[in-house]
Amino acid sequence: MTNAKISPTQANAGSSLISTLGYVLAVSYPVLALSTGARALYQLFFKAGVTDYLPVYLSLAAATLYLIATIGFAYRRPWTWWLSITSLGVETLLTLIVGTLSITNPDLIGHTVWRHFGQDYGYFPLFQPILGLIWLLWPATRAMYGLSQAKTKL
Repeated sequence: MTNAKISPTQANAGSSLISTLGYVLAVSYPVLALSTGARALYQLFFKAGVTDYLPVYLSLAAATLYLIATIGFAYRRPWTWWLSITSLGVETLLTLIVGTLSITNPDLIGHTVWRHFGQDYGYFPLFQPILGLIWLLWPATRAMYGLSQAKTKL
């Protein structure tokens, strides 16, 4: 068995990638919140002939979760870290549930941001919260939020 060690160059490359991911999330989440929220509000208040409001409410819920995650990304405090973790966890779960239901029972779900796992949005609703969770759980990110790293003994 070999004892592989990570070189400082590899560690810096990983940290750089994670840091870049944080910037991408900080920009993409508000854009997704705005586009999803605008779509839902348009369908709710201005679009004629809407008979099924479940997709509209699901899109509005998605926009709210995106906005909550954005707040957590923008303000680096321990409580906002927990807020983002919770928001992204719920978002991931709903994306998987609604995405699955949209395939197995498409008439129930209709056209929502999570339909077919976010197909209409380039699958961002599927992979974006997972990337956000990876970024938030990264040790350097936890340190930025003022969270101490738990030490475990084996």
